[in-house]
Amino acid sequence: MKAARFYAKGDVRVEDIDKPMALQPDEVLVRNKFCGICGTDLHEFADGPHFISDVPNAFSGASIPAILGHEFSGEIEAVGADVKHLRPGDRVAIQPHMGPADGYFGVRGLHFLGTRGAATGLTWNWGGFADYAVMKAYATVKMPDGLSYEQGAMVEPAAVAVTAIDRSGLEPGGAILITGGGPIGALAVMAAHVAGAGKIVVSEPNATRRERIENLGIPVVTVDPTAISLGQFARDNTFEGLGFDVAIECAGNPRAITDCIEAVRPQATVVLIGLTHAKVEFSPFDLITRDIRLQGSLCYPTTLWPRIYSMIESGRLPVERLIDETISVDNIVEQGFKPLLDPAGTKMKILVQLNA
Repeated sequence: MKAARFYAKGDVRVEDIDKPMALQPDEVLVRNKFCGICGTDLHEFADGPHFISDVPNAFSGASIPAILGHEFSGEIEAVGADVKHLRPGDRVAIQPHMGPADGYFGVRGLHFLGTRGAATGLTWNWGGFADYAVMKAYATVKMPDGLSYEQGAMVEPAAVAVTAIDRSGLEPGGAILITGGGPIGALAVMAAHVAGAGKIVVSEPNATRRERIENLGIPVVTVDPTAISLGQFARDNTFEGLGFDVAIECAGNPRAITDCIEAVRPQATVVLIGLTHAKVEFSPFDLITRDIRLQGSLCYPTTLWPRIYSMIESGRLPVERLIDETISVDNIVEQGFKPLLDPAGTKMKILVQLNA
């Protein structure tokens, strides 16, 4: 089978490897259909490795070279002896985090925070940018008949955005600032709308992305942070000039983080999704005296998939509107990674089609 494997910074190779055949009793074999290119994949390719390692993972044994891809959907081809809730032919979307069920975070459905787990497409032996993947059955969730495979590939990033909105404490009628108009920022717009936000403002310097956000069919205001002061905008456009109730930072940009802190009201919550290794300057005195909560948000509980399915199936979370095109795994670097890494690029979401 074909698989896109990471070897080193800038070195991702599409290779022919053996199709997996043997299954553990609690595993399933998935015939992959579509896999989204995520910012995590781009970071590994552009300046990694970050999550991927040449030291074998303690849970999975995986190491470099690693098959990338964790936002994917597919069809069950075979099941292990102990698997009862899935059968061949079932349509599924992947929840990529796995680990021991008896761990502190495992029992809470938060494998990504544990020290003994693995993530599909990074520290697991298989990933979405391949024709087949072996998954733990508990991380392979049957989709409703009303969802397409393309929508199934958007469930994982949607879960990231929905969890960030959950953690923000956004209430119906609240005012929210979202910095970064990429895929996660756009999904955060959708999730905020579903949660009942009364005012949604997106800060994004790329004019094409601002236009994409404006055309989602959701009431939203977009601004260019290079042309205005977000702090002043907040004072001019929120109740009593106090600032936003919530800010979600999706860009991984140090300036955007400070903009979020400046633009929120006292007792607001600032949620950080965008990854950055850069240092950020802010005043602890300011956070304390305004009683601001600074909240990190990396992933999601493993129990979230049925809720995301319902939101997509109802039409309230129209994730398919973000998909620009689908490409072959053979072209993943030239037609996928490179266009998405272009700062002036116009692409929002690219899916890789497998087994076409």
